Amino acid sequence: MTDDDDVGDDADRWLVVDGRRWRRQDPSLPADVAARLLSHLGRGRSGVGAATRAGDDPAPWRRRVDLAKHGLGERGVPWWEQSPDDRQARWTAALDELDLLDDPDRPLA
Repeated sequence: MTDDDDVGDDADRWLVVDGRRWRRQDPSLPADVAARLLSHLGRGRSGVGAATRAGDDPAPWRRRVDLAKHGLGERGVPWWEQSPDDRQARWTAALDELDLLDDPDRPLA
């Protein structure tokens, strides 16, 4: 891959906000999978804020955020370096673990 290829791919791979570069979510995510991961991400972020305001440990909620971001392809091995099977395995594993967090019989910590 040449430097010219990197420049062309940047818009697909990165989002720049206030001069900071953020990895975009994997464009190959099926819509229903992306929606589920984004729901977990939102609940995790909300939980971090609520726990912090209450003086509680936000670590369990941060774990949910981290898992969702990995599933979305925003963290970990870049999605553009993964095979289609690896990408699907990534989001499936993240959703499996995130769904376990919603199990009422399993403690958050």
